[in-house]
Amino acid sequence: MQNDLFTINYQKQFIATPKSEIFFFEGTPDLKKLFFSTEASNNAGGRRLFVIDTNVAALPCLKNFTALFAAKSAQGQKAAALKPGVYDGLGKAKNDALIILKAGEKYKTIKSVLQIVQAALERAFTRKDIFCAVGGGVVTDMTAFASSIYKRGAVCEFVPTTLLSMVDAAIGGKSGCDFDEYKNMIGAFYPAQKLYVFPEFVQTLSAREYRSGFAEALKTAMLYDKKMFLDIQKNKEKVKARDRNFVFKMIGSCVKAKARVVQKDMTEKNVRMQLNLGHTFGHALETCAGLGKIPHGDAVAWGIGRALELSLNLGLCSKEYKESVFELLKYFGWETGAKAKCFCKPGGEKELLKAMRLDKKNSSSKIRVILQSGLCDTVITEVSDKDILKCL
Repeated sequence: MQNDLFTINYQKQFIATPKSEIFFFEGTPDLKKLFFSTEASNNAGGRRLFVIDTNVAALPCLKNFTALFAAKSAQGQKAAALKPGVYDGLGKAKNDALIILKAGEKYKTIKSVLQIVQAALERAFTRKDIFCAVGGGVVTDMTAFASSIYKRGAVCEFVPTTLLSMVDAAIGGKSGCDFDEYKNMIGAFYPAQKLYVFPEFVQTLSAREYRSGFAEALKTAMLYDKKMFLDIQKNKEKVKARDRNFVFKMIGSCVKAKARVVQKDMTEKNVRMQLNLGHTFGHALETCAGLGKIPHGDAVAWGIGRALELSLNLGLCSKEYKESVFELLKYFGWETGAKAKCFCKPGGEKELLKAMRLDKKNSSSKIRVILQSGLCDTVITEVSDKDILKCL
């Protein structure tokens, strides 16, 4: 059952798509009904290339959806085995195709992006056809990037299946892949035309995946939503228990908060940089620890702690504010110390600093960081190596 619709309107000069429509649905996800019911067929645009990974393919709620695709792929693999491969549609899905990728950050590569492109090319997809990602941030990022480079731009749509993708990764048009052990070094701004959000997918996540996504929700509250931050403080048990009503409300608040920023600054020239709170430190940690070794949200949460430590050192925020955030980080099991356990070795701080120098936001010899003076009071600034090393 559809519950709500929210639209992001982009700046006039952004030509990939003038807007993103975000549909919210209650209840168990039913992609067969969403895309192949009589009503959906009447409203259909082009053909669809669905992109999922092996984790998503194994979800019981998607069994009737994956069953719509041919028993064998071009490589002769059985679709029922849910193995990586390309599968052509049957029946109502006869014009569509499904590609199953290997799951995980280690497969967020240009090779995987080109596999998507090749599958579309082999089936003579046009620019009016649709690349539809069903998955977490890794899948949505790569699918949108493949869509952006396919014949100079095809249509893309998303069905985010993780909390992280629902509250952050799938919204706002950042696409791309990792390169040479560095996070998201290749990519483009290319927003999805439509997003179909089923909060019920959150209940299927592992504790590790859920916590990772919640880090991005907490970040959004710290940046833009005082009420949500206070609600999280008061309802920590509900958050941890994945209370359906609380999670649904939290996702909606995050979507609307991020949409407001993206509408002002699609290509991250100014205010959109605020969304990288915790990410300059966090991306460096992911790179140094080895991409895929630590969940993205866990790295961001550690990075938020480092950003607030730096904010306090520079006299920007109070100790009371820093401690209030640290209390939440500790409650949800995130590290708050200077030395992250996953990457703690002599000289490690210099490796982290080197990785931070390659951050996409940097425009000078200094490192640009996102700091805070207090709740919903954010500062974009550049700092010296000495100041950063003091936090590490």
